[in-house]
Amino acid sequence: MDVIHKHCAGLDVHKDSVVVCLREIANGYVTRETRTFETTTTALLALSEWLPEKGCSHVAMEATGVYWKPI
Repeated sequence: MDVIHKHCAGLDVHKDSVVVCLREIANGYVTRETRTFETTTTALLALSEWLPEKGCSHVAMEATGVYWKPI
């Protein structure tokens, strides 16, 4: 059985930014929204608030080195 998450996101973590692609499925249609957040504390807190607001239940992250740790 294939698992499909209706509200999920992919994070691409860099030294100075985090690029987030949020994917949502509603009524058989897929929508995607991409946003870029800085890696400041304020911006990361905004990211952590935005994902639940959008109903995101699962996140996959790609990061090089230690940049994923604050995320």
